[in-house]
Amino acid sequence: MLAGEANAAPTLSAWRIKSWFWGDCQRVGYCQLVSAGVKVHFMKPVALVTGANKGIGFEVARAIARSGYVVLLGARNPTTGREAAGTLTSERLDVRFVELDVTRMETISAAAARIEADFGKLDVLVNNAGIADSHDGPPSRVSIEVMERVLRTNFLGAVAVAQAVLPLLRKSHAGRIVNVSSDLGSITRHGDATWKYAHVKVLGYCASKAALNMFTVQLAFELRDQGIAVNSVNPGFTATDLNAHRGQQTVKEGAAEIVRVALLEHGPSGKFLETGGELVW
Repeated sequence: MLAGEANAAPTLSAWRIKSWFWGDCQRVGYCQLVSAGVKVHFMKPVALVTGANKGIGFEVARAIARSGYVVLLGARNPTTGREAAGTLTSERLDVRFVELDVTRMETISAAAARIEADFGKLDVLVNNAGIADSHDGPPSRVSIEVMERVLRTNFLGAVAVAQAVLPLLRKSHAGRIVNVSSDLGSITRHGDATWKYAHVKVLGYCASKAALNMFTVQLAFELRDQGIAVNSVNPGFTATDLNAHRGQQTVKEGAAEIVRVALLEHGPSGKFLETGGELVW
């Protein structure tokens, strides 16, 4: 998967080293070869999916890997993250665990550094990590502490990860960022009393997804001439731990549009999408 050339340098695909990041034995890191004066191009596309040890994120990681990508399965818990990656590896998929807690900058920085070292680029980022808080509630009563906790993960965490890996996405021929949002982040729909979810007024979660949508719009505008597409995707009401499995869709159905947009090279940017079309902001 790695090919390099430096004058009469030998084929490098068999070169392997120990790596604390990916496991016991992996191909030699990108930066080690570059530091030795070897030009290296990692041929397989690379995707990072945050919060991918279960639920929609796990199914997104599986589907992207099945499309021929190396998938970096981001999870904050090393035990569950490695178990999830092992499950997908047993399916003959190239999936590798990376410790990534979107609320801890040191794990974000370390993940970005190791992606640079081992691949030299990133083609797809799926900002999937998110939480709901049982103490979330209507704007007149929800506590600031709860709102801060939800916004820290669902919004600020996504911004922090995107900023950290943006230099790597710029090295892709068609970088993509998919922010996993929700129709609960649509301000227009919340203003419609006839909308089927109009009664769901949990300010922390809804505000976090509305803020994530604003990030999508502004980053897409900023990167409009740089070949990087940025979109929000609503997976729909999917049965996951986030909603105590009350959702009406399977995780495979919830992952479908996220995967479609993630794999779409040179597609639209700055959109709010769901299966079947485009949403209002």
